[in-house]
Amino acid sequence: QVQLEESGGGLVQAGGSLRLSCLASGLPFSSYAMGWFRQAPGQEREFVAAISWSGHSTYNLDSLKGRFTMPRDNAKNTVYLQMNSLKPEDTAVYYCAAQKHVVVVSTTPDYWGQGTQVTVSS
Repeated sequence: QVQLEESGGGLVQAGGSLRLSCLASGLPFSSYAMGWFRQAPGQEREFVAAISWSGHSTYNLDSLKGRFTMPRDNAKNTVYLQMNSLKPEDTAVYYCAAQKHVVVVSTTPDYWGQGTQVTVSS
């Protein structure tokens, strides 16, 4: 059974930082491209960042470049989303996703996590 378990969400003040983690189990982690998406209330889920299976290629939503990074640790079956200089508009549920046979995770990945809430207060 494949599981993607997100953690690390919470309440933070604007300008602060959070690091989300996504622990994968039940799949050959190093064969999967991984991604982070987010969904704010009343809005569609949007792409945030992705990383290839090898970790050699990373992608970010243009508006988040310089603030969000997405490293992965294949030895720990974990990807992270390091979020710095957080803004109230970053408030959303953040989802981890996994997809095989691609370089960049699409909006229809093979697996989704259940999400973790991030709330940024002004």
